[in-house]
Amino acid sequence: MTVPTTGRRERKKAATRQKIADTALRLFLEHGYDAVGIRDVAAEADVAVTTLFSHFASKEALVFERDDDFEQRLTRAVTDRAPDEPLIPALRREIHALVRHCVADDAAPIWGMIVASPALREYEESMRLRHAQSLAEALIASPGLSRSATACRTIARFVIDAYALAREAGDPQAAVDEIFEMIEAAWKAAGQAPNGPRNGRSGAGG
Repeated sequence: MTVPTTGRRERKKAATRQKIADTALRLFLEHGYDAVGIRDVAAEADVAVTTLFSHFASKEALVFERDDDFEQRLTRAVTDRAPDEPLIPALRREIHALVRHCVADDAAPIWGMIVASPALREYEESMRLRHAQSLAEALIASPGLSRSATACRTIARFVIDAYALAREAGDPQAAVDEIFEMIEAAWKAAGQAPNGPRNGRSGAGG
């Protein structure tokens, strides 16, 4: 059976992206984030600088190479869930998965590097804002949720910030559950507010 050219091309592209990200992270951890430049990463990964920038928009993005994947998983938790599946538990599952990734033993040096770098902290904050905006747009566009745009934007920010708060807790997974109890209460309250639901009644995701 002949493998489609598009499939091979996409796999090769994904492999190149992962190779660049892995190389960058290794160099950053070995030599320090500020001591390693884009050209150093490209040379070590054996790719052109232009190739590197075709996969990553900035040096900071090399550290957060799962940024797009996480954002897509969150929005799909809204758009791809079954009609009768409650919204908040679906989002909680994704935050639990992210927190497990962030608190794994091999992630500790990476977060130490992020905390020590103003540029990386600033990038992470802008990344969270982008994720919150994308999640809010998915919530607003979902026809069955019946919440105001303000409520959707607020809940989106709560969800995105939940993982940062949980990551710093003594028991991160328990913290996620505690935070999401408050998020679910806020989401239900938004559905009961006089001017909250867009169609005047609580939606399927309430």
